[in-house]
Order: sequence, then structure tokens, then C-alpha cells
Amino acid sequence: QVQLVESGGGLVQAGGSLRLSCAASGRTFTNYAMGWFRQAPGKEREFVAVVSTFGGRTNYADSVKGRFTISRDNAKNTSYLQMNSLKPEDTAVYYCAARLYGGTLYFARGDYNYWGQGTQVTVSS
Repeated sequence: QVQLVESGGGLVQAGGSLRLSCAASGRTFTNYAMGWFRQAPGKEREFVAVVSTFGGRTNYADSVKGRFTISRDNAKNTSYLQMNSLKPEDTAVYYCAARLYGGTLYFARGDYNYWGQGTQVTVSS
């Protein structure tokens, strides 16, 4: 089992920044690709970003490219999502997720085995 705990959410004005953290425990962190997803009220959970085991590969949803940056610190068993130039449409509950990495990055919710409890991000206009 992998346990994931997100933190760093909050209320921010449009144009502002937040950094989300996802602390992992339970298994060897470097065996897992780490993803971030988000779910706005009344909408499906959607892919935001993913990073490979040692950070060499990343991928982003088109809606966040150039504004969000995913990273990881394997010494701290933590993944991060730096969010800049936030927009009201970024308002959602943000979830981190993990899956064993075999060389392919995955973008679908169903491809991830482990999930955190989520952290709320609210961007005011």
C-alpha cells in the first residue's frame, strides 16, 4: 500500500500562486510515477500533470501548460505541483495519485492505484 497526503491548498486571488505537496509513505517511492488530478464541482476528475520516477519525464494537461510545474524530491518522498498565474477555472479539489512506473506515463484516472484525500484550491476573480 502507498499512503498519500496532500497539503498546500487554499484561497488565492487570480494571478497568484500556490504550491501543493504530496507526501508518500508505505512503499519505495522511486518505483512510482506521481500524478496530479483535479475535480471541480459537478465535473469529472481530470488529469493535470504527471512525473516519472526520477523526474526525467513530465506531461501536462493543455489547460495548465506553461503555468503549472510538477516535480518530486525522492529524498523526501514528496511530489509537488507549483501553480502560477492561477485562474478562477483552476478552482477544484486537487488529488495526488501514484502508480508503478514501467516506462509509460499515464493520464487516465483509472490507471492510478493510490490516491490522496485531496486538497481544496479556490481562485477568486
